[in-house]
Amino acid sequence: MKRDMNAGVSVDGADVWHERLGWTFGLIASDPAERAAALVRLTDAEKKTQEARHRYHETWRRRYSLRRKAAHRNYLKALRCSLPGGLWDRPSGPEISAWPGLPYALCFLEWEARYPQEWTRYAKSWGTKEDLIRNVAAAHHDETVRSKLVELVESVVQRPYRCKDREYVRVARAVDGEDLRSRLETVARSDNLWAQRHAGYVLWLLDRPEVPNTRHVWRTWLAAASKE
Repeated sequence: MKRDMNAGVSVDGADVWHERLGWTFGLIASDPAERAAALVRLTDAEKKTQEARHRYHETWRRRYSLRRKAAHRNYLKALRCSLPGGLWDRPSGPEISAWPGLPYALCFLEWEARYPQEWTRYAKSWGTKEDLIRNVAAAHHDETVRSKLVELVESVVQRPYRCKDREYVRVARAVDGEDLRSRLETVARSDNLWAQRHAGYVLWLLDRPEVPNTRHVWRTWLAAASKE
């Protein structure tokens, strides 16, 4: 475990992240049995987190000041082994592309995109979703991460709107390129009216980087598109 000298907080390496959260990739597995096993693991991790938080709160209620620090450490340890808590409090020092937690942040977003009902039942956190989308909406990712972000945008524009999906416009603008536009143009020609509109709107915004992605802009664009 390394120390971030700028932020003054601990920065775990990739091996520590894998030990804590490597199992979470099972949440996006195509094999239902593998996904079910990961959900069991998540349920157990969340139970341990809640128990640790309860013990920590007990030290305040009973005024066990000598036990408080240890209880707090145990709670944070449990929290970091679960979702979404394991993705909170990213240190301010490293670039997002250098953050060892990036693969797990992408996993969390992909899980929400591919299996929204399971995500909602087991780990719903709209604030975490919003923060992660805003964090990953950056240029200069390597090609593997960039491709994953392009796939996420393509997936999201094809489904019914979910809370904070509007934030994916930030990602689209960050990874704008021929591959993304080609995928969006294909979606815009699909038989799904919502997908047509959503993809068309994102393409329109990509051509107008100065235009804010607000509800007013969306409604104005949609009204004009509906008349065509």
